[in-house]
Amino acid sequence: MEFCVDSIYRLPFSFQNQEKWQEDTSTLVEEEVIEAHQLIVYNDEVNSFEYVILTLIEVCEHTPQQAEQCTLQIHFRGKCGVKTGGFDELVAMRNEICRRGISAEIEASA
Repeated sequence: MEFCVDSIYRLPFSFQNQEKWQEDTSTLVEEEVIEAHQLIVYNDEVNSFEYVILTLIEVCEHTPQQAEQCTLQIHFRGKCGVKTGGFDELVAMRNEICRRGISAEIEASA
């Protein structure tokens, strides 16, 4: 069986494709920066578990299971990141959660 060495080194390559790949990579980095915020909900001694769970379902579109798990973390750890996304997306959610009497902030993700 003969093996042709020339065929190994004949890979299609052009600087034009490399520049396109580098542009695509920078776009991905920009998208990650946009999504680099978390909506943090804090524990309090006022609101019931059921009320916080219902709020997370209605405002953050959590499933009942997600909302319950977040509420347990809020209770036992003092806070929980309930949603990740862009700052503008999270502002409306934070405002509605606070309007309902639950303490929440938006923090930059690490």
